[in-house]
Amino acid sequence: MTEASPFLSGAPEVGEAPPASTVLARFRADRLAVTSAAVLAITLLACFLGPLIYHTDQVHTDLSTARLSPRAGHPLGTDDLGYDTLGRLLAGGRTSLVIGVLAGLIATAIGAVWGALAGYVGGWADTVLMRVVDTGVAIPALFLLLVAATLVTPSVAVLALLIGAVSWLVPARLMRAETVTLRERDYVRAIAAIGAGRLRVVFRHIIPNAIGTLLVNTTFQIAHAILLVSYVSFLGLGVPAPTTDWGAMLSKGLTFAYDGAWWLILPPGLAIVLVVCAVNFVGDGLRDAFAVRGRR
Repeated sequence: MTEASPFLSGAPEVGEAPPASTVLARFRADRLAVTSAAVLAITLLACFLGPLIYHTDQVHTDLSTARLSPRAGHPLGTDDLGYDTLGRLLAGGRTSLVIGVLAGLIATAIGAVWGALAGYVGGWADTVLMRVVDTGVAIPALFLLLVAATLVTPSVAVLALLIGAVSWLVPARLMRAETVTLRERDYVRAIAAIGAGRLRVVFRHIIPNAIGTLLVNTTFQIAHAILLVSYVSFLGLGVPAPTTDWGAMLSKGLTFAYDGAWWLILPPGLAIVLVVCAVNFVGDGLRDAFAVRGRR
């Protein structure tokens, strides 16, 4: 149901997770990852706290102030309906980030459980579960999202669920590969030998010991989800107005590209690129910090 993530593919090397202090020290040594984390922190503060400081009306239109270029009172100008572009950018960022984070967590949670069960149980169950994953990978995620968006009202919660539901296949593959190795560890064999049930082993011992891999993959899933919601909104099937996101802003801005209204195109476009790159650089830093190395 989704294509393999362009940001992470292949199975990570399995090893004991290093102590938290070691992980933090390794991450802090990566200047690009630390800078990216700072960019994300600033973006989160701007999108969630900015509207409390920079008050703009993002509900009622005002055509008398439509498509104004940047000026005093409107640092990034206004759009075709008179909405302040900076205020719109902050509100749209909040929507994109909320959907991206929720979808990334949902995809990782589903994939972790699916892959852990397949890898630990093995046999015919493993074969069936992973053939489902292989079949799903053959179906483009964007196609499924577009179909689903035409059948339901794409609210923030619905989009997060839909994106998460089509993005869990890569985490499932990674978790299955991790589990195949973890199940051979002495402590897992000992727990199973004393009568612990399969579900207890999976949820109490397999998944917690794969937290490094899951955490790293979650960052890439969040970046992938932000791109997916931007794609869907760009095609006009995102959250309904007056709610907006960066993809919807970019789509509307391109309508006026030939009129020189650059302030309707550059801000949302740069925001998408900046945040997606920052999330992926943070994921790279975490991967190195946990010594979980995947092939690109």
